Amino acid sequence: MAKDKIVVVGGYGHVGATICKELGNRYPGRVYAAGRSLEKAEAFCRETAGKVRPLRFDLRQPPGKDLLEQARLVVMCLDQTDTVFAAHCLQNGTHYVDVSANGAFLERLEQWGSRHATEGAGTAVLSVGLAPGLTNLLAGEAYRLLEDVTEVEIFIMLGLGDRHGKAAVEWTVDNLCASYDVTLQHRRVTVRSMTDGKRVDFGGNLGKRQAYRFPFSDQQTLARTLGVPSVSTRLCFDQDWAARLAAGLCSMGLCRLLCKPRVREAVVAAFSGLKMGDDRFAVKVKARGKAGKYAAIAECLLHGRDQSKMTAKVAAEVAKALYSQAFPHGVHHIEQLFKLEQMQDWLEQEASLCITVKKSR
Repeated sequence: MAKDKIVVVGGYGHVGATICKELGNRYPGRVYAAGRSLEKAEAFCRETAGKVRPLRFDLRQPPGKDLLEQARLVVMCLDQTDTVFAAHCLQNGTHYVDVSANGAFLERLEQWGSRHATEGAGTAVLSVGLAPGLTNLLAGEAYRLLEDVTEVEIFIMLGLGDRHGKAAVEWTVDNLCASYDVTLQHRRVTVRSMTDGKRVDFGGNLGKRQAYRFPFSDQQTLARTLGVPSVSTRLCFDQDWAARLAAGLCSMGLCRLLCKPRVREAVVAAFSGLKMGDDRFAVKVKARGKAGKYAAIAECLLHGRDQSKMTAKVAAEVAKALYSQAFPHGVHHIEQLFKLEQMQDWLEQEASLCITVKKSR
């Protein structure tokens, strides 16, 4: 029995559908949009003229033996609470790509990989998407441009007029008041979301925005994979007042209200229905270190539109590489197997990228 299927779990969702279409164009008939609703999967697959096939799949149930025997690759677009399914994939020689921003889950899967590095022949790639994902690759590029890097700062601007999937909106709302750990001078310290604002210039017609700490998993991952003493990630929006308002409400006790289901549902609905601004996004990464004998800052600036599409594009490119090439087995983050230059051909068609190094004399 051929092990040649690609299963996209959550494949008819907001991001998963784009991944399925990208992969279906390359591997027609071998891509499966999987989810609990076979009806929704079938409706979506009809749009692809048979390039993508439907598959009923419930992540809450153990994966069937036939599925893992036939699947060469699984792309996971749903959040998970444990590593059981990913472990099943890897132990059965099925490659695995995770499109998740849940730092706690990614760290648990990374730890599982370190304990079971010799089991099976599957390769897992984590931190795949825009943030984490491209942010990791941009940070890796800035890191390699300098010596003795002491700090990496990541700034993410999202457009309020963009189409965000419900899961992404819920994740953002649920983390508005989160406490989480970051690495500061090689020490883990606890910080809170929407605090410690910094003014960042995204250039062009975007200009300056006020960005606040937010628990994107790239900052925890990069501190380990690059060994940088200090790493932080901050979030802002194309409408500058929105981030300022959210920060102000959090400081006034919004956290206590979000614990109430009805308030949370109302905030999620408000974010989902908000159509101010447009679909632009921007990422700026700043690394501080040395260039020769001079202190220097390396900056990578990315402008684009439709962050969900960008997340899907990154996932599809990683999936194509895993499907067709040989990689070390085990669990890896995207920056451990890929470099920005491997993405630049398609990335420069989809977005604007600028990389600079400034020396202080």
